[in-house]
Order: sequence, then C-alpha cells, then structure tokens
Amino acid sequence: MVNRMILNETSYFGKGAIQSIPVEVKKRGFKKALVVTDKGLIKFEVAAKVTKILDQENLAYEIFDGIVPNPSIENVHEGIAAFKKAGADYILAIGGGSPIDTAKAIGIITANPEHADVVSLEGEPGTKKPSIPILAVPTTSGTAAEVTINYVITDKAKNRKFVCVDPHDIPAVAFVDSDMMMGMPKGLCAATGMDALTHAIEGYITKGAWELTDMMHIKAIEIVGRSLRDSVNGDQNGREEMALAQYIAGMGFSNVGLGLVHGMAHPLSAWYDVPHGVACAAQLPTIMDYNKDFTGEKYRDIARVMGVADADTLSLEEVRDAAVATVRQLGKDVGIPQHLAELGIKEADIPAIAKDALADVCTGGNPRDTTLEEIIELYRKML
Repeated sequence: MVNRMILNETSYFGKGAIQSIPVEVKKRGFKKALVVTDKGLIKFEVAAKVTKILDQENLAYEIFDGIVPNPSIENVHEGIAAFKKAGADYILAIGGGSPIDTAKAIGIITANPEHADVVSLEGEPGTKKPSIPILAVPTTSGTAAEVTINYVITDKAKNRKFVCVDPHDIPAVAFVDSDMMMGMPKGLCAATGMDALTHAIEGYITKGAWELTDMMHIKAIEIVGRSLRDSVNGDQNGREEMALAQYIAGMGFSNVGLGLVHGMAHPLSAWYDVPHGVACAAQLPTIMDYNKDFTGEKYRDIARVMGVADADTLSLEEVRDAAVATVRQLGKDVGIPQHLAELGIKEADIPAIAKDALADVCTGGNPRDTTLEEIIELYRKML
C-alpha cells in the first residue's frame, strides 16, 4: 500500500512568530497583500498586530474583512473581487478556519478560474495550478487550516457545507504565534480546542491511518489532554501548547482524512449555523462510543496519553469506555454543550440532516461503516 504525505513548505512557531512575516515576504519578492480576515479581528485589533508589522516594513496591503463564520460561495466571490481590485500578488490570511478556508478558495479560483462556480471544487477537484501564495496566521487553536489541504465552504442555496481536498491550496508559510491566540474568549478557545482533539482522535482511528500519522495524532491527543483546560482559562503556556497540538493534528488528518464526527457536524453548521468546533465537540464522545468496537487497541493508547489510571491493565472493553468517559469529561470541564437540543437542532429535521451527513466526504473514512438509519439514531440519541 502506498501512503502519501503532503506538508506545507515553512512554518514558524512560538510567541512572536509573526515578526518573521516580512522576512518571508521580502525573500519571496511579494509586492502587495490582500489581508483576508473578519470584522471581529479588526474591531479587537488582533489583525492590527500583523498589519503594524507590515506598516513598519513599508509592505503594501489592502484589507478584506468580509469573512463570516461558515463562509459561503458568495463570500468567496467577494474575496476574489477584492483580490483583483487590490492588485495583490499574495494573500495574508489572519483568523481561524473561516478566513483561512476562504483565502484558500480565493487563491485556488484566482489561479484556476475554470472553478469560478466554487461548487466544482468539492471533493478532489484536480486543479491544474497551485493557489495564489498564501501566508497564514491562525488566531484560534483548533482548525489547523494553516497546514492542511482541506477547506470547507457553505452552499446556502442548498443548505449544505462541502469539503474541498486539494494539495494546491496549502499555505506556503504558517506563523503559529500564541500571542495571536490570547484574545480568544473561553467559549471559542474550548470549541476550537475540542475540534483539534476531534481531528486527532478521528485521524488516529480513520481507515486511512498509518504509522507516521499515528505518531502525530497520539502526540496531539496527549498535548490537548494536558493543556486544553489551562488554555481555556487564559494561560499563555496552555495556548502555546494548544497551538502546537492543533498544528500537529492537522499535519496528520490532512493526509488520512477524518470520520463520522465531522460528517455529522458539517450539516449542523450548514442548517443551523452552529460553530464547527461546537458541533464536533458535542458529538465526539457519543460517536467515539459508537465506533469503539472497530478500533482495536487504539482507545487504550488514547486513554493512556490522557491520563487514565491503569490504562495498560484494564480490559479492552473497560479501557475503551474509559477513553470515551475521559473525552466526555474534558468537554464538560471546558463548557461544551452536552446535547444537540442546546444548539437548536430540531428532531423534525434529523432525517434530512442525516442524508447530508451520510453523503459527506468525511463519513467514508469512519472506522465503522454506517447507514442512514444509524446516523438518524445517533442524532436522536444526542438530542
């Protein structure tokens, strides 16, 4: 069996990493950036931490701050128009998954205009040219969009989210700076952190998992387990650790895929505008329990690195239950909703939502093959 690994070209880690942005811009001969971000990051002067550096170095840029949570096809078109109007030659994406995902779509379509409809990018589109160069500055500790070949766009007309998987979209440089993440409120920190844990756990047990990605995912699980609570409480070291954990998880799952948690989370965001990290976190323990008999010894590994006592001596059934319970408790400790009804999910919508979940590209990677009826039952169980 042949396993493919694709990683981004260059990354900078640690407090103050964004100070290296001018080095990369000048080295690559870039002339003008389109800064892709959102109004909240402008309002609270998070993006200004980066633009001040550009100003100090007399580096030209224009700002597009129209990014919304769960970015849509229309949002992408607005960004493409802004890129062309600015006369930019690279994109500087500042934010969580939404700005970086939108930046990827803007960059890909600008380089491959035959995909201007956006929807043709779903799945593995086989684009011919690499994206316009993207420099990515994450402001949350969860999505790992700065290191993955994936992005997600919402088709509002059809009430669905679709996943694009394209090696041409990976950012050229990532600046993973915990200073950029200190402004996260507790709820966002918890949701994105649990999203990182979901990436790591699903990547560890997905059908495509293998030794190299297993190494990444189990380490990411270990770091999240020891650091997320501190990160949510605003501890700088905790946020530094979570910034690294989510990146490591991204290196792995980008190459082997995810599973049913993401497959069932995407429709919840499309139908109800539920934040992606919250949708994943609320479902993770229940779907872990659903998958447990199809994971071999891997839940023992998860239990061990998350601090379960006697993980090596418990029976397989016991240790699997312990791993699920530990993940559930972590979610409770950081304030994750425990029932889908809290997110506004309506039982009458479940059959239609379940169809979207079954068709989602992530669902096929789940270690346990599933059916529409089982997905409907899982949604109902989590209400």
